[in-house]
Amino acid sequence: MIKIDIRPDLRAVERELSRLENGLRDRAMTAAINKTGDKARAEMTRQITSEFSIKARDVRAQLILRRASVKGAGFVAELEAFGRRGGKRSMNVIHFRARQTAQGVTVQIKKTGGRKLLKHAFIGNQGRTVFMRAGKQRLPIQAVETIDVPQMFNTRRINTAVLAKIKRELPVEFERALSMLARRGR
Repeated sequence: MIKIDIRPDLRAVERELSRLENGLRDRAMTAAINKTGDKARAEMTRQITSEFSIKARDVRAQLILRRASVKGAGFVAELEAFGRRGGKRSMNVIHFRARQTAQGVTVQIKKTGGRKLLKHAFIGNQGRTVFMRAGKQRLPIQAVETIDVPQMFNTRRINTAVLAKIKRELPVEFERALSMLARRGR
């Protein structure tokens, strides 16, 4: 007679199944967080460009998404806006639909407002910068700057819309990632 007792092995199998289940859950959560982070970045870009007269390309260039990892610090993805130059918290008004006129340069910072005339300003540096003379003489000149993407990023109205999008999308993305990983059998 051969006797096979699976009870001692059953605990090990249960532990393994629990570990596998937790691993699947962890990978699904990480995938969901990263997908939601991508959607949050897109929503942030959409919100900023809907309120300010700036190109989406210029906004995306300053938004960084640090993705979540199963191995890393856990279930955390970070969306951050950074200034192009260290410590500088402004950008040239050339990015805000600047146009040269006979009186100076007109710009439109917000989409809802009208255009603003900057008297005696001019576009230079091969069309990349708006300058204004510091005095009556030809030189010195200084760049005309205004709000940058990090300040737009911190606008309460924009942050509220992005956080609402994250709260809506995270459960949906978690279910989607969990079912996808279950289908794959991982």
